[in-house]
Amino acid sequence: MWQQYNPNPISGNRVGDCVVRAISKALGQDWETTYAELAMYGFMRCDMPNANHVWGAYLKSRDCKQYLIDDKGKSVYTVEDFCQDNPHGTYILAIDGHVVCVVDGKYYDSWDSGKEIPIYYWTKG
Repeated sequence: MWQQYNPNPISGNRVGDCVVRAISKALGQDWETTYAELAMYGFMRCDMPNANHVWGAYLKSRDCKQYLIDDKGKSVYTVEDFCQDNPHGTYILAIDGHVVCVVDGKYYDSWDSGKEIPIYYWTKG
């Protein structure tokens, strides 16, 4: 189930900050802290904060682990399917060109990304 979520401090701002939004939700941080920490990781790696290897390194430093999505043999496996299969826990799903946070079977995003197809995910421990 989709939950409207956009912690960007400029009310209603819809910019390319999905990585910041998803990680801030998953880690229970405010948008500003998450953005600043990701920007520092991007600076250290000479790349943008939303580059997969940048935010991946950030999550790894926060004791998160990456896993490939098991599509359960379905021809199309969506964010909604992932939520149904994972009713407990916190996950950060990587989609082609997008990132979304799932908490206890609900996906938190600024738009309804439930029909998107996740590739891999991160979770604590």
